Amino acid sequence: MVVPVVFFVLFFAWPVVSIVERGLRVDGAWQFGRFGETLSRPEILDVLWFTCWQALASTGLTLLIALPGAYVFARFDFRGKGLLRAVVTVPFVMPTVMVGTAFLALLGRGGLLDGLWGVRLDNTVWAILIAHVFFNYAVVVRTVGGLWAQLDPRQEEAARVLGASRWRAWRTVTLPALAPSVAAAALMVFLFTASSFAVVQILGGSTYSTLETEIYRQTVVRFDLTTAAVLTMVQFAAVGVVLAVHARTVRRRETALKLVAPEETARRPRGIGQWALFAGVLVSVALLIVLPLGVLVERSFATSHGYGFDYYRALQTPDPSGTFLVPLLDTIGNSLRYAVVATLIALVIGGLAAAALTRRAGRLVRGFDALLMLPLGVSAVTVGFGFLITLDEPPFDLRASWILVPLAQALVGVPFVVRTMLPVLRAVDERLREAAAVLGASPWRAWREVDLPLVRRALLIAAGFAFAVSLGEFGATVFIARPDSPTLTVAVARLLGRPGELNYGQAMALSTILMVVCAVSLLLLERLRTERTSGEF
Repeated sequence: MVVPVVFFVLFFAWPVVSIVERGLRVDGAWQFGRFGETLSRPEILDVLWFTCWQALASTGLTLLIALPGAYVFARFDFRGKGLLRAVVTVPFVMPTVMVGTAFLALLGRGGLLDGLWGVRLDNTVWAILIAHVFFNYAVVVRTVGGLWAQLDPRQEEAARVLGASRWRAWRTVTLPALAPSVAAAALMVFLFTASSFAVVQILGGSTYSTLETEIYRQTVVRFDLTTAAVLTMVQFAAVGVVLAVHARTVRRRETALKLVAPEETARRPRGIGQWALFAGVLVSVALLIVLPLGVLVERSFATSHGYGFDYYRALQTPDPSGTFLVPLLDTIGNSLRYAVVATLIALVIGGLAAAALTRRAGRLVRGFDALLMLPLGVSAVTVGFGFLITLDEPPFDLRASWILVPLAQALVGVPFVVRTMLPVLRAVDERLREAAAVLGASPWRAWREVDLPLVRRALLIAAGFAFAVSLGEFGATVFIARPDSPTLTVAVARLLGRPGELNYGQAMALSTILMVVCAVSLLLLERLRTERTSGEF
């Protein structure tokens, strides 16, 4: 636990505490009275209420739509499965700015649905909810599906032989085994949607606001650090309560599971019911994920004089306004380098943390489990500003160093590594380790021979998640990325903030390139995962 604790103290707790202290401590005196004053304001109460209920609605809708997809990817074997898994993961790597823009192009004025049927959903809560499902679909599919694919189906078949119906066998055998993984996915979706920023800002306009958008408004627009600090503390406390409830409920359901190779559980759909489910998942993926991505690609080629590659060619030329010190194409290489380093950091920190959490060493470890999830629920704006004011003096003067960006990105990647690996690690039967020890294996060899083959698939899934969130991280990166080495997400956001057809078209082109890079990276990871896991069990 030492390395993960030091990492979070230095790069999360210290920056956040510094920002809160600067906002609530004026002339050496703490302004605790501002809590009651701020939280009694009607507009702040409206923000708190909307943040909570839209996050709950987004989480429920995501689980409802994505769990059938998790089953299809876990239990069915079909042509193009790896490609389709990469496609459903692409939205998760996209900057939230581009998620909002893609749905604005689909649902807003002049959008595809507005042009075809006159349907406009921008500035409505439905646009926000649908965009959140689009963004978080992969979280459920990969987190739940990763464990589901390794559950031995013969346990459910044994219940059927003993007289249980298909529904009862699934409810009493499979669902309890999946409960920790489902809860972990629901927790991540809730935290992401509760701290939603760009999606709400673009699709909700001035009508809707979450805690994240309000913190940004109070910090950047109104320069009211006191109100921003109060809202940050409220967000921090709310996330802590959610994590505490999650920890208590999930740990009661954890059991040792019998895990098998995914290749042993996947097969072609059989019967009308399974083919109907498979077709329904394909249709939902086409409408919910492929259609918005297609609109985004179409806008990257649509110029004022017809379709062409004008916006892509413009990416190779220097920026005439001087906003970008390098050609925009260089941002792709910057993003990939940062993402690789951030993924390595997240795997080391998250892997050590997950290993420590499997020991179940009391309240200290449970508190550490909650700490690991806080970066998902605390404002990225707060973390970004915190980096600027804390990591600027020796021995941690990192403001001029490139490593600052991967460190910030790894903060968001670590929770995904932990939540993906932990259910599998805790599902490993302790008797397997004990048997290896009885046969003379050292603790290291027992882990290498017993745990690693079982957890390797989850480790590769975790690497894919960490790489994806690093590529798409925007909230903190926008404050700390150096002008001479901006990331792709920062470049897209700045282009969208500038008027003109060329800037908008270049933003669409960069986003399309990001989609392709993500899809290729995930396909390579999918092939590596298949090669490494085949024949291991």
